[in-house]
Amino acid sequence: MGDLRETDLYEPVKAFLEGQGYSVKGEVGRCDLVAVKEDAEPVIVELKLGFTLPLVFQGLQRQTLSDLVYLAIPTPRGSGRGVWAQHRHSVLKLCRMLGLGLLFVEARRGRIEVMLDPAPYQPRKQPKKKQRLLGEFQRRVGDPNVGGGRGRTVVTAYRQDALRCAHHLSEYGPSSPRALRDDAGVEKAAAILQRDVYGWFERVERGIYAVTPNGETALETFADVVAVLAGDLPPKA
Repeated sequence: MGDLRETDLYEPVKAFLEGQGYSVKGEVGRCDLVAVKEDAEPVIVELKLGFTLPLVFQGLQRQTLSDLVYLAIPTPRGSGRGVWAQHRHSVLKLCRMLGLGLLFVEARRGRIEVMLDPAPYQPRKQPKKKQRLLGEFQRRVGDPNVGGGRGRTVVTAYRQDALRCAHHLSEYGPSSPRALRDDAGVEKAAAILQRDVYGWFERVERGIYAVTPNGETALETFADVVAVLAGDLPPKA
């Protein structure tokens, strides 16, 4: 930002609002800027040199005074640096969810860009994603993952089905997709074997599949998961 100061943002924002018929004053009731127009909700603007949590907190506090609260920061420069460059969509979504407006200020040119106006947040529902979420929940056997954990791969319902297939092939030898569907209870066994997403399976002859060394390693890596899944398989002959 060089020698830019928060006070340098004031005049451009003031001129912008005065151009819309507002009377503007600074430092009123701990607000950086207050703009008033007859028969209109007052506009409150908080000025900062960057998008930070303290700025968001200030904006939330000002919402007790007005529904029209804006956060104003200098127009971001460069690429790949700063909160805005890295989290553009998240920043806009956060402001939208909180009902806060966002202004970009080019102080030296006196230009204002309205990135977002304050408005009540109305999230768009996504029924298909909700259906997939609940479907994954229902298909997953047990609770193989620790929430918030890092390091180990997430065990999805698809991975559990693939482990069922690998375990069955390891225990009983090469089999057909139909046998895995009927004996291991994996409805989509054919697709799992043919796609071989994890590299756990190989076709040894027409319509017959076996487990690969990678698959055997996976059975060891996910031994605790396999132990739970094995309870659904027929006992070894």
